[in-house]
Amino acid sequence: MELARGMATQEHLEGLVLKLETVTPLSEEERRLLLGLPLSVRRFEAYRDIVSEGERTKQCCLVIEGLVCRYKLVANGERQILSLHIPGDIPDLHSLHIEEMDHSLGTLTAATVGFIPHEAVRNVTRASYRVSEAFWREALIDAAIFREWMVGIGRRSATSRIAHFLCEFVTKMKAIGLSDGVTCDLPMTQPEIADALGLSTVHTNKKLRELRQAKLVRIRANRVTVMDWDGLCELGEFDPRYLHLRK
Repeated sequence: MELARGMATQEHLEGLVLKLETVTPLSEEERRLLLGLPLSVRRFEAYRDIVSEGERTKQCCLVIEGLVCRYKLVANGERQILSLHIPGDIPDLHSLHIEEMDHSLGTLTAATVGFIPHEAVRNVTRASYRVSEAFWREALIDAAIFREWMVGIGRRSATSRIAHFLCEFVTKMKAIGLSDGVTCDLPMTQPEIADALGLSTVHTNKKLRELRQAKLVRIRANRVTVMDWDGLCELGEFDPRYLHLRK
């Protein structure tokens, strides 16, 4: 259910600029082009579809606030979360070139989402090769994250999978200023973490308890605190190079 619509402001697009600048330096002119994109803002409750599988859309969505995920449902109704998206992400950028959604995009928390018409995105990429390059780089990094998740689900142990997931989430949140690299909000339930990692809820609960007992992390009230970063990275085989963040 959509909660409300609102007027877009330049501030709503600043998260996009910040996110792109975590991987690509932008000039003042490039920032100006991005901040000038037309945007309609909507507020969604948690657990609502923004775009559904099979839908054809003429706009891209920008996550402004909240946590959004790509997901698919299988025949028995079980869900596989395919990726997580934080403020500044455009999780359906591919819809510029792939007309029909082959998965759903939904909220895990209450979220504010901005919608940018496809034609406006095309215009800004035609106006600036470097902006086009920044979007292309963002899509390539998205694919790199998919590959890392596939390795985790296919070959890492459950404990290593969870450790890697936590390292990645904290690193991405730190890059956009929503974490100090030690503590950040993690507004996900254990069943949702299980859906992202291909685990059962019971197994996820057990392995999270083991991480706490090993004094690697503390998770309370949807907030994660990393107590031993090096130990968590070693357990999760986490190497942030695949995120291609600027130093």
